[in-house]
Amino acid sequence: MNDWRLITTWGSPPSFNMGLDEALLENLDAPPTLRFYSWAPDTLSLGYFQRYEDVAGLERAGAVVRRLTGGGAIHHVHELTFSFCCALDEPLYRGKLADSYVRVHEAIAGTLQNLGLNARLRGDSPLRSDCPDTGMCFHKSTPQDLVWENRKGVGSAQRRRNGRVLHHGSIKLKSSILDTRIATLESLKTEIDAAQLAALLLDTFRSQLGLSFEVGVPDVHERAMARELGTRYLDPAFLRRR
Repeated sequence: MNDWRLITTWGSPPSFNMGLDEALLENLDAPPTLRFYSWAPDTLSLGYFQRYEDVAGLERAGAVVRRLTGGGAIHHVHELTFSFCCALDEPLYRGKLADSYVRVHEAIAGTLQNLGLNARLRGDSPLRSDCPDTGMCFHKSTPQDLVWENRKGVGSAQRRRNGRVLHHGSIKLKSSILDTRIATLESLKTEIDAAQLAALLLDTFRSQLGLSFEVGVPDVHERAMARELGTRYLDPAFLRRR
């Protein structure tokens, strides 16, 4: 099995974050890559297919960007964001779409359970955090979602094309002004930051998913592509295209 490349970029602007993730998806020669990152400034990301006007609270977000992946809007503050990007023949993403969410979410659940949270897949039960009219990702759930305290705690969405997949995910450390009904890590006895959580997740991904990682950086081609693609994510016409 090939090593996965591990990229970490903390406190990056939204155009860079989205441009780099798309560059990783478009680079057909890229190794399977896991990226951990955070955002500066605080950013609200819209799902690719969302209408701008259908999301509540846009005026309260520090910045707004449209993601390449689908799903609902996410307020990126007090969180760890991750992205898996690889070919669809990687074992983690073979088979049905729903199965890939289950594999990733069950691994994350292992980390959270070790921290003392009763994290589990939602199954067929509705959640207290469900409020789909807001347009927010964490207010709408599916059976494959990871939940604790009867609330959704991990937001996930994918984009698949050219035989590759980009899987975005968000794990909330604390609630925000736009995400007040969700599960977070605030109930832990010891506060944990994004970098600490990322390190714990890596251990679980190694042991539970059988993945191995080598620390890396985007190559020259990916950096150039990220800069070029990033300009689109700054374009108001792209943001309001739906």
